[in-house]
Amino acid sequence: MTVRTALALINQVLDEVLAEQEGEFDGDTRWAISWFEQFGIESGPYGDAETLSKAKNTAVSGLVEAGIIEARRGKVRLLPRDDLPDDWDPATDKRLTVWESTQHLIRALEKDGERGAAVILRRLGAGMGESARDLAYRLYAVCDRMKWAKEALAYNSLIISWPEIASLAHKAEQRARAEKLFFEEEE
Repeated sequence: MTVRTALALINQVLDEVLAEQEGEFDGDTRWAISWFEQFGIESGPYGDAETLSKAKNTAVSGLVEAGIIEARRGKVRLLPRDDLPDDWDPATDKRLTVWESTQHLIRALEKDGERGAAVILRRLGAGMGESARDLAYRLYAVCDRMKWAKEALAYNSLIISWPEIASLAHKAEQRARAEKLFFEEEE
């Protein structure tokens, strides 16, 4: 077997595993993955978005409300990370999605490094954080297959940095708990 054949088989199995994980994501995120595979971060027809939303058990208006798409003039597009709100807080997000969480983690990593991403991860909690990391793997595979190098780099950066981000978030959580205990004992 050639190296090329072996890599093709490995990538095929990886795609199958990642596609199975997709079922664990919320409907909005499953919609976003499918849209991303078709259009990337470019605009596409509203009708396609509406049809896909029905298949993923969501609605275009809900995707707008969730803060992951923009729908205007018969076109729909995923919001680029740079267009996400600076004051986003997962604790107050009424329609929190894995897609949005992943994009905010990458944005924080790009702007503020691992410490910035750790702040977001701590706010998300371990469960949502792990789902965001899993989505980054899935989206990296899509980008690699589509030859979208810049986007692939963003997802791969989150994956590679994950151990340090998780460690920093965990340490910050421990410090916060210790401080809380200290002040409770003082009272």
